[in-house]
Amino acid sequence: MKKKEQNYIPFTEEMKKDYTVLVPNMLPMHFTLICKVFRNFGIRAELLTTQGQAIKDTGLKYTHNDTCYPAILVIGQFLDALQSGKYDPHKTALIMFQTGGGCRASNYINLIRKALEKAGYGYVPVISMSLSGLEHHPGFRMSVPMVRRLMYAVLYADLLMLLRNQCRPYEIHCGESEALAQKWTDRLAKEMDTGNRISYRKVKENYRKILQDFDRIPRAEIKKVRVGIVGEIFVKYSPLANNSLEEFLVKEGAEVTVPGLLDFCLYCVYNNLTDTKLLGRNKGVYPLYRIAYRFFLGKQQDLIDIIEEETEFDPPTSFEHTVSLVRGYIGIGAKMGEGWLLTAEMLELADKGIKNIVCTQPFGCLPNHICGKGMMRPIKEKNPDINIVAIDYDAGATAVNQENRLKLMLANSKD
Repeated sequence: MKKKEQNYIPFTEEMKKDYTVLVPNMLPMHFTLICKVFRNFGIRAELLTTQGQAIKDTGLKYTHNDTCYPAILVIGQFLDALQSGKYDPHKTALIMFQTGGGCRASNYINLIRKALEKAGYGYVPVISMSLSGLEHHPGFRMSVPMVRRLMYAVLYADLLMLLRNQCRPYEIHCGESEALAQKWTDRLAKEMDTGNRISYRKVKENYRKILQDFDRIPRAEIKKVRVGIVGEIFVKYSPLANNSLEEFLVKEGAEVTVPGLLDFCLYCVYNNLTDTKLLGRNKGVYPLYRIAYRFFLGKQQDLIDIIEEETEFDPPTSFEHTVSLVRGYIGIGAKMGEGWLLTAEMLELADKGIKNIVCTQPFGCLPNHICGKGMMRPIKEKNPDINIVAIDYDAGATAVNQENRLKLMLANSKD
């Protein structure tokens, strides 16, 4: 307890006035909108977009090399920013998003604080953002209006990511899809202002406008190999962690599909319902989780319905259908890290006709290796037409080896 008191520095109301809060980058569009929501509620959030070998080297310098790869990258990105001279360390705080589950990501806060002390920044506050209430920070409160806007940020960004990925491989004017996604990200960020009233009717109107804009992009009538990306959440999404995997696959002539962040949010809520059913836990709050689950499912279904009504774009899969796909493969009690969702996402992609799957495997992530690489054989036995390749990512892995394995997968898919 004494050690925790020495390391734990709460983010106070006074700090909120003039501190810059650094946010590690995982999903650029999602986190751009999330940072905008934070700023609208008085948190001067800034998204870190730094890349390169220096991030890995800095992370390894202040973290044990057996630490899971995402932790090395997050710590490296934080310390690289503090050492850059761009920020006043005495007026800077860090924020880490946590689920509170059994994955080692729930211990990142302590790893970050230990690395900060080692680097001479032990006075820098580290905010734990978690609906589980792992820590208390008076200057960072999750109000209902903030949570509501964060939910819409996730929904908007999931839609933009889905449409960009479906348009980019076929666009006639190179870069048009990315530019349109950025244009809408900027526009939606302005609409997130607390001075603007956000109605769900307006949100659905924006869905339709976004769909219409992407549908107008001139696209070539050609067929490309469809490739899905699954894996540990940070490495699956972050260009820093996966060496810009999506960009590489698009350049190699593939159409990339990545499951949205909403599925992971639903997975976290669903696991709390599962805990009550299997373990008898959280009985008092079970009705609240049930309401939240049905609420998020409804928002997802509205988005699916609008996509199907307005355009020919391929909509996301309903989460309830995703859950049903794992029956006979893995139990829903396997919920460390991405747990059963990782297996479900591979099956979901196959169910949509996407037979080529990249499973991103970060070094040091035991749950991912069990529910990802460990489930590849039983999945292939029941689905022999699936082409799954596991790509390992760590500080010592070379991009050349990763790219060669990806090229081999693409060559096999064409054959």
